[in-house]
Amino acid sequence: MSALMILMFASAYIAGSISSAIVVSALFTLPNPRVHGSGNPGATNVLRLGGRFPAVLVLIFDILKGTIPVWFSYYLGFPPVVLGVVAIMACLGHIFPLFFGFKGGKAVATAFGTMLPIGVELAGALIACWALLVFVTGYSSLAAIASVSLAPLLTYFIKPEYTLPVSMLAVLIILRHKGNIVRLVQGDESKIWDKGRARRLTSNRKKAEPENLDQP
Repeated sequence: MSALMILMFASAYIAGSISSAIVVSALFTLPNPRVHGSGNPGATNVLRLGGRFPAVLVLIFDILKGTIPVWFSYYLGFPPVVLGVVAIMACLGHIFPLFFGFKGGKAVATAFGTMLPIGVELAGALIACWALLVFVTGYSSLAAIASVSLAPLLTYFIKPEYTLPVSMLAVLIILRHKGNIVRLVQGDESKIWDKGRARRLTSNRKKAEPENLDQP
């Protein structure tokens, strides 16, 4: 393993550790997304708590912090497996952010960003799958799980040499959604547009974890 590879792994993790949901929420004086709504610092929770514009900013930044490290690594000539590790490091940064107490989000947008360099066909297919499922069901988590699960198969037909790294990434994201899967099965998952549900989730979290509400 070269020093340049190690540098890219570290850079990807640091980029992923910048939690745009927390930064944007602070800029717009919104509730802390880690302790309000669903408790997940991501674009969907910011949408519930603060509306479309802050959520779009979070989404764009979360995508870019996955895309940029992978693009750099691609142009440095790293093989597909190394690009996959760079992608995973960016997602791990989002999930366990260095700058925010290692308590982050689900890394769906960041994972999507890491797949963008593979090609617009894959990106378009994943966006279409996610949007269709959100429109039909209203569940962002279900749409994310289904889209990520489909990604390795689509990659195999588009650029098969990237199937393994995309599969590694898909497994990470699905494991991160374990709680969402349980709530979906139990019928307790919040829908993407359900602001009222976000307030109830916040209230329940206050009752269950009162000691955590003073965290930054």
